Amino acid sequence: MTAHPGSFSAAPPALTSFDAGIADLRSQLDDLEIRYRGIIERLPVVIYVDGIGRSDPMVDVSLSIERLLGVSRDEWLARRNGRIDDVHPADRDRVTAAIRHSWQTGEPMRIEYRAIHRDGRIVWIEEDRVLVRDHHGTPMYWLGSMLDTTDDVATRGQLFEAQTRYGALVEQIPAIVYVDIADEDMTTTYVSPQILPLLGYTPQEYVDDPGLWTRILHADDRDAAVETYLRGRELGEPFVYEYRLIARDGRTVWFRDSAIVLPDPDGRPALIQGVMLDITERKAAEQHIAYLAYHDKLTDMPNRVMFDELLDLSLARARRSGLGVAVIWVDLDDFRLVNDSLGHETGDEMIRLLADRLREATRDTDLVARPGGDEFLVLLADLDVTPPVPGGQDGGSIAAEAVSVRIQESMRAPFEVAGMELYITASQGIGVFPGDPRDPGDADDADDAASLLKNAETAMFESKTIGPGGFVVHTRKSGDAMTRLSLSTRLRKAVEQKQWMLHYQPLIELTTGNMFGVEALIRWPDPNGGLVPPGEFIPLAEEMGLIETIGDWVVEEICRQDAQWRAEGLLLEIGFNLSPRQLWQPDLVDKVVAPLVIAGMDPSRVTVEITESTAMTDPDRTVELLDQMHDRGLRLAIDDFGTGYSSLARLKHMPVDILKIDRSFVREVDLDSDAGSMVSAMISLADNLGMRPLAEGIETEGEWRFLADRGCELGQGYYFCRPVPADDILAMYRRASMRVVGGGAGDVAVSAG
Repeated sequence: MTAHPGSFSAAPPALTSFDAGIADLRSQLDDLEIRYRGIIERLPVVIYVDGIGRSDPMVDVSLSIERLLGVSRDEWLARRNGRIDDVHPADRDRVTAAIRHSWQTGEPMRIEYRAIHRDGRIVWIEEDRVLVRDHHGTPMYWLGSMLDTTDDVATRGQLFEAQTRYGALVEQIPAIVYVDIADEDMTTTYVSPQILPLLGYTPQEYVDDPGLWTRILHADDRDAAVETYLRGRELGEPFVYEYRLIARDGRTVWFRDSAIVLPDPDGRPALIQGVMLDITERKAAEQHIAYLAYHDKLTDMPNRVMFDELLDLSLARARRSGLGVAVIWVDLDDFRLVNDSLGHETGDEMIRLLADRLREATRDTDLVARPGGDEFLVLLADLDVTPPVPGGQDGGSIAAEAVSVRIQESMRAPFEVAGMELYITASQGIGVFPGDPRDPGDADDADDAASLLKNAETAMFESKTIGPGGFVVHTRKSGDAMTRLSLSTRLRKAVEQKQWMLHYQPLIELTTGNMFGVEALIRWPDPNGGLVPPGEFIPLAEEMGLIETIGDWVVEEICRQDAQWRAEGLLLEIGFNLSPRQLWQPDLVDKVVAPLVIAGMDPSRVTVEITESTAMTDPDRTVELLDQMHDRGLRLAIDDFGTGYSSLARLKHMPVDILKIDRSFVREVDLDSDAGSMVSAMISLADNLGMRPLAEGIETEGEWRFLADRGCELGQGYYFCRPVPADDILAMYRRASMRVVGGGAGDVAVSAG
């Protein structure tokens, strides 16, 4: 066919259609480009497309690269190795190795590293990178993202630091820290590693077994402990309780558990966080002190406290059942000669040997006690008082005499002490309840424990007047009625005429030797010369109902003396004792505080002392009374601590400021390891109860230094100063600044500072 000039007239329309298709495709691509850019520029990450080889150019990157690293998009795309240039030098090898590993294995790469911003800042980046391949599997390019994690890294660092500190605290304190879920199973989510050394269980074992805590609770504590836990969880309030757990190896471990309940957003209990403090040593110390409160430390025999309690019980039982009770008072004859000639260690060994013989000489049902010194008491209870023959001696006296005879026989053999054979005797006095029916005047005698003991002691002294090594059964005639009548008459006259005086014993700060206060001690000048010992007239004054009047005088005299000292520039704390009878006066607090206020004396400088046994006679009433005195500003002290049986659970609730350790425990405390351990425990107990320990009866430098080294703050005793008249205290103040230099008993060797 021949072409004609107009043969191409249809071509332009066909080309126009093709161009239109291309234009439409370009429009779609532009739209995709816009959408792509809109997406990647809004993402909180940098998106990039990188060439495969190290020399390949960067293909694309989102504009947010400038915000991340301070590098423009154009500058980034112009680089051949753009990413590595910004990586921190310390991390480049690690990043390069990660890229190489992803290329070789085809695995996606994820790495966190540091980069250097254009302004010099360190930026932490989390980068994800994957190799994109075509449908033949040929690598085409790297597709990746970079996320700024600087804030996250800082937060994680702070969290790690906090966890490290918290972990160090939780895992190094000597206690078990735990977190429980407030569910029915008492599920534990965390327990600190201390559980392993304390109980022998790993933390994982404890967490995996919700019932473990309940199972290892001591059987005697289980119900109370679980009840306390559940009640605290239910109420959502903090709770504290003590209990025992049985460790894996069978040990019993005491814990003090302090827990708080954490609520959820709705206020319901969610978690229980607690700390279990190991208090096994403290409990052992308390039990040891409680044991010593009932036992003599030298012989391990019951002491006077236990004897008195069992005597009261025996008398009550005897009254109900018509049986008898007898007390034998045993006192060694001339025992002082043993101590003076052979020393106290030999004397102590003699006492221990004698204690063994007394145990052997008495029946299993008899109680042998050592109240102290060279005296022993024997209690015979549940005696058949029926006379063996009509009109004969009562059965109680016969049984007691039989025991006394065995005691005499037990002492016939010599005592082998310090390589020597020593012979010693004892005088015995017997008091019997009820009285001997053959002695009408004795029928109502010794109807209580105090009277029975007094009768036995009186009979013992009568035995000594007859001759050593014998025994006497008390009768009404045994007492010296004339002597007692004479003392009673003179005592009434002394009360009427206020024939008293106060001596003052300095109270010392053991670390400095400074006198910070005094204890006021009453004395009765005997018209015939000398001083009547308080032990002779105070019990009689209580019996005669005169002790309250004497106590009123003591408070008045303290006020007068304090005013005189203040006028001389001397300001001291002053303590004085309340007798058991005084303690129960209904207006006691006012009778003590009112004179102090009138005299202008600050009650906080006055310490009221009561004995341990008095405090425990009626603990509830005592706490109420002590609270009243404390509220009025008075300071309070427990005197003679360790000689009576204190309920530590009650003692810790009493508002006591000072715990005075009895001198019987302080004697030779630096030489006797048992005494040292016990006194150290008492000092620790006082500290734990928030009280200041004060040691009584310090007589040697060794005792003083031992106590000071063990943390006992305060003390008194002959080593520093005997009780002296008020003028001598003032003289010490005027001499001023004398320090403890090793004075002997009776020397005034204290600073008046």
